[in-house]
Amino acid sequence: MLKEETRFYTRVYRFVDIVLTAVSFVFAYLLKVYYLPYPLRGLTIKPNYYVVLLLIIIIWYLVLEEFGIYRAFTRLRFRQIFAQLLKAVSSAMVILAFCFLIFRIDDISRLMMGIFFLINISLLTLQKWLAYTALVRYRRRGFNLRNVLVVGARERAVELLAAIREHEFLGIRVLGCLELDSREIGRTVLDDVRVIDTVDRLPQIILEQVVDEIIFAMPLKKIVDFEKYIVGAEAVGVTVRIVPDWQINRVIYNPEIARISIDDFFGVITLSLTTTPPFRGELFVKYVFDYVFAAIALILLVPLLLIIAAAIRLSSMGPVFFLQERCGLNGRKFMVYKFRTMVADAEARKKEVEALNEADGPAFKVSRDPRIIPWLGTFLRKSGLDELPQLINILKGEMSLIGPRPPIPSEVEQYETWQRRRISMKPGITCLWQIIPNRNDVSFEKWMEMDLEYIDNWSLWLDFTIFWRTIWAMVIGTGR
Repeated sequence: MLKEETRFYTRVYRFVDIVLTAVSFVFAYLLKVYYLPYPLRGLTIKPNYYVVLLLIIIIWYLVLEEFGIYRAFTRLRFRQIFAQLLKAVSSAMVILAFCFLIFRIDDISRLMMGIFFLINISLLTLQKWLAYTALVRYRRRGFNLRNVLVVGARERAVELLAAIREHEFLGIRVLGCLELDSREIGRTVLDDVRVIDTVDRLPQIILEQVVDEIIFAMPLKKIVDFEKYIVGAEAVGVTVRIVPDWQINRVIYNPEIARISIDDFFGVITLSLTTTPPFRGELFVKYVFDYVFAAIALILLVPLLLIIAAAIRLSSMGPVFFLQERCGLNGRKFMVYKFRTMVADAEARKKEVEALNEADGPAFKVSRDPRIIPWLGTFLRKSGLDELPQLINILKGEMSLIGPRPPIPSEVEQYETWQRRRISMKPGITCLWQIIPNRNDVSFEKWMEMDLEYIDNWSLWLDFTIFWRTIWAMVIGTGR
């Protein structure tokens, strides 16, 4: 394993990042207190900035790790490193802001925090760029390269070599390929990579040449006693990689089907095909935001919730809340909470209005449903206020703030195979469908496609956009 991938270097990177973050905060503090122009200079003494610095150190330490900032530079381009760093620091700032609300840390200078953000991004980017540039220069001079030997010279090996060629910055030097037949020796596989020997010579080659890694790019069943080659490589500390010898090998090069990774599943190495977002760090921020936002929103909205509850009780006989079984993540059933907007026996009277259904597919929508409570029910639906109790579902871990709407089980039973993938992500209170104009006129198939588009292109920025557009949709009352 290369030096920058060792545990020691990872610890050094983390330590340097935290030191630079602390320096950024101190520098921003000094600028605000002593060096800005007089109208902007100075700080109040009420907030304890030592506590703020402690929070920053803890949050940055955890978030930078979650976003994979400490992956070896041999695996990423610098623009990818910068993008991950920008996402990580921005997410850390959001978490820090929520901590201010939770711990009631008031009067924090927004200007100072803005300066801190810019300095922090600048210093961390500079540190990463210097490290990255140093590695690239070393590799160009022939240092810190990883010597790779490829077992195989057919189609699978060619695809592997082509991928390596496209990522020359990774610092990989291909020594050559090995084949089963000695008549293949000397044959060009791709560009300047040739077959240099046969597989049975592998143990000797490892001892005679500097080999950091061996990649098996041919079916192992074709190699007699292949285990001895793997054991031999392990014995001398050479890393071994095996291009999967499964029937779905071709799927790996088709990102339209799934993202593929190799996982250690309780000691069993498995090939994972995942269609849900792979961004662990960003999903972590999403879930933290969900819980914190739901908790704070429920507390702040207590007066409004009580007013709505009282209005429902005065307008219609029956319970304040409407509970309905819905399907959550991968079909998990749960009871969704909503303010009741229909008469108490609406479910029993559903057959009376089935002929009025205006939606296609399994969905059920009626624009002028006679079961809706006059005026109040219509208002709650148009404004989206009837969905507020679902903040409880978020706190219970059943829903998210943003995500595909949770369907009822009978609807899921009628889904086509491709449509079921919309429940592969935790459902949300709002989604892409709820922020488009005339959403109730959208076909069921288009609705499903929008949910899959959300899953396939998910990001924190997309959630942020949907959140604010939902607020606007609630203000202008586009619901039904």
